[in-house]
Amino acid sequence: MIALTAGDALLIADIQNDFLPGGALGITGGDRILPALHRYMERFQAKGLPIWLSRDWHPSDHCSFKERGGPWPVHCVADTAGALPPPSFHPPSQAFTIYKATARDREAYSAFQETSLDRELRAQGVRRLFIGGLATDYCVLNSVKDGLRLGYTVHLLMDGICAVNASPTDGKQAEDEMIRLGARPTRLEDLAS
Repeated sequence: MIALTAGDALLIADIQNDFLPGGALGITGGDRILPALHRYMERFQAKGLPIWLSRDWHPSDHCSFKERGGPWPVHCVADTAGALPPPSFHPPSQAFTIYKATARDREAYSAFQETSLDRELRAQGVRRLFIGGLATDYCVLNSVKDGLRLGYTVHLLMDGICAVNASPTDGKQAEDEMIRLGARPTRLEDLAS
């Protein structure tokens, strides 16, 4: 069992309307991880531990969009409904939000890339990160890789992730890569109550 303690933080990547079914870049099954993510948030909140949310916050002409030669449809444009969390997602009011991929000509899948996340986690004394959200094969993968590179112990929330799967095995390959790099596969039942 894993006991949550001071120095732990939860990071939930990109629970935004455009990434959920029916959104501009909707991930099949992406809404099915919300109940597990709510339970993780409840556990962290009960222990008084920090909860972080990342959000894509693209300019309307972001380089990742097909119109600019990128691979994706227009999605998560800053200050639009698609960039907001869905009404079914209820993070606590004290959760911190980090905005990423905000520069027109630079892609940023990781919550750490060109943000203050590392500095702010260190200021909170965080040493161990529990990471879930969307999408396993992009934003979760890159956030986990950066977290490990920066020296955090990283737990990958296996019941709190879902992949885009542009190719059918992308999600599984991303999970295998994160675990090979040192992320610890974790499920809700692994946490001590």
